[in-house]
Amino acid sequence: MRFVISALFLFVVAAAYDPLDPNGNLTIKWDIVSWTPDGYVAVVTMNNFQMYRHIMSPGWTLGWTWAKKEVIWSMNGAQTTEQGDCSRFKGNVPHCCKKIPTVVDLLPGVPYNQQYSNCCKGGVLPAWGIDPQSAVSAFQISVGMAGTSNKTVKLPKNFTLLGPGPGYTCGPAKVVPSTTFLTQDRRRKTQALMTWNVTCTYSQFLARKNPSCCVSFSSFYNETITPCPTCACGCQNKNSCVKSGSKVLKRAGINTPRKDNTPLLQCTHHMCPVRVHWHVKVNYKEYWRVKVSIINFNYRMNYTLWSLAVQHPNLNDVTQVFSFDYKPLVPYESISEYMIFFF
Repeated sequence: MRFVISALFLFVVAAAYDPLDPNGNLTIKWDIVSWTPDGYVAVVTMNNFQMYRHIMSPGWTLGWTWAKKEVIWSMNGAQTTEQGDCSRFKGNVPHCCKKIPTVVDLLPGVPYNQQYSNCCKGGVLPAWGIDPQSAVSAFQISVGMAGTSNKTVKLPKNFTLLGPGPGYTCGPAKVVPSTTFLTQDRRRKTQALMTWNVTCTYSQFLARKNPSCCVSFSSFYNETITPCPTCACGCQNKNSCVKSGSKVLKRAGINTPRKDNTPLLQCTHHMCPVRVHWHVKVNYKEYWRVKVSIINFNYRMNYTLWSLAVQHPNLNDVTQVFSFDYKPLVPYESISEYMIFFF
């Protein structure tokens, strides 16, 4: 049986579950490129090796704990959210003296002398499976009061990643073979003085206790619509939801996303940030067609980057999709009934 999808969507969301991307992760790589009198200069690169889970606005937040008494002298392409207590320094004051720094990406349009390659996207990091060219973010960091050789450098520990909000768990830093770089003319290779990796994985259960979307259903042969269940995404936000057309929505900053990813929901019976509606339009012997509508009820999230992961036994025989792009998702060799849809 062939399978055709046409889609009408208003607002859309990336809703995913770990079993659909068992090998997906976000890798943070530190490359020491030079030694300084009291430390080193490193390039920190973040690669989003997930098939469909983006990091959307307000972007990623990276943290760690220094192993000794390190300070950050300067940064390009990112910044810490707090400087901390640098009162013991006279003259040249570090960028950050906190034991546990919190780092965020710079916004687009910052002065050129503050930028670094693949920086300044406001923390937005697309998924590798959808946009591999953009699935990287990087910044340069100058670290002081640290080791000045491979034997004396102590790796940072207790890495944390918000993307945005909770959900990611990061493992310990591990020394790996040094990264090699090609010069611009591609005729010479250089090598990092030392490299270590940190791998972060995502868990839907750590991110939230309840689902982030629900599914309703209808068909051409029946006027009845099967709605989302009541409190399908939990009703913990019912007391703080906003009715459609409320004057509250006119307040300045009401639509600004929060770093903890707390939603501001429109009052509905299902109380979900997003509703996916699956409507069967036609059903012939040779093929059938559905229209997928995805509606956003979260006033704090535009979901500019979105993807929809769908499992259906006929998705291995899709013949045509209208309105957006798609690609198969094959987390397991024996199962080919998953598909990613994205704009």
